[in-house]
Amino acid sequence: MIEDKNQERTALEALGEFGLIKHLTKNFEIINSSTIKGIGDDAAVLDFKDKKAIVSTDLLVEGVHFDLSYMPLKHLGYKSVIVNLSDIFAMNALATQITISIAVSNRFPLEALEEFYSGAKAACKLYGVDLIGGDTTSSTKGMLISITAIGVANEKEIVYRSGTKENDLLVVSGDIGGAYLGLQVLEREKEVFKVNPQSQPDLEPYSYIVERQLKPEARKDVVELLGKLEVHPTAMIDISDGLSSEILHLCEQSNVGCNLYEDKIPLDPTVIATAEEFKMDSTMIALSGGEDYELLFTIDQNDFPKIKGNPNLTVLGHMTLASEGAHLVTRANTKIPLKAQGWNSF
Repeated sequence: MIEDKNQERTALEALGEFGLIKHLTKNFEIINSSTIKGIGDDAAVLDFKDKKAIVSTDLLVEGVHFDLSYMPLKHLGYKSVIVNLSDIFAMNALATQITISIAVSNRFPLEALEEFYSGAKAACKLYGVDLIGGDTTSSTKGMLISITAIGVANEKEIVYRSGTKENDLLVVSGDIGGAYLGLQVLEREKEVFKVNPQSQPDLEPYSYIVERQLKPEARKDVVELLGKLEVHPTAMIDISDGLSSEILHLCEQSNVGCNLYEDKIPLDPTVIATAEEFKMDSTMIALSGGEDYELLFTIDQNDFPKIKGNPNLTVLGHMTLASEGAHLVTRANTKIPLKAQGWNSF
């Protein structure tokens, strides 16, 4: 949290726009055969042969989507890439390329952008994607980041939100609620720091949930696992806005209802303990928290034996007729209508 005020600072004007892009991207290597031409010309050239291209874009704004008082720039670079790759994996596709565009005010020196791009590079390397372009410009206040992710899939492998049907099982990867509680811990420590700038927070007990917020992972492994298990999801979405919002998207796009069972929601012990500490309901956090970037998908009941007992996957409930609506079935066996109370940019 405490910043070294004596760091070296190189003004961005010293490089100019093209010099800046060249400097920030010089260490990115091309690793996909589909990337014919990356950075260095008017546009990138890609060749996916007989496959379909999948494209997704996100815009992240300082003060709305991230807070640099506790988000290190390296983590921000990493997370900015991850949240876009997650959208590609949610289509059951393989992510192959990204573009990064950033606008920054004059309070950001070259060294700050180097940190951001080093995080982005780490994500590219880990997930096997190429940086093929982007833009830099100035901003009157703060930092804006726009990332476009490109992926590839065979037409028959692509999974939409609209394919689920009555009696399909609702499945989620990993555990949920951690990212939101990690944010609550960071916000609390920020307030403490404002009052007492000498205080150093002890985040050790919260390391799992803080990492879920600052350095999430995209579930490429789950897409690969489903492929190996020969399970083709009937519908899929990633959890960026909270479990209830995402379930309602699937219901709306597929014209079905859903029964989600409260006692099946996978929660990490740290989530349960921290929710109690903040006097929050852990189920509510899972339903409305968001930013977990887990994959939520539906499968035909015949595929259940293939995923049964897999530690990466949890069956949460099942899809019903649209006329039955979308409900949370509580531990007390009462039905509560699901509401979308997740993240809303506006």
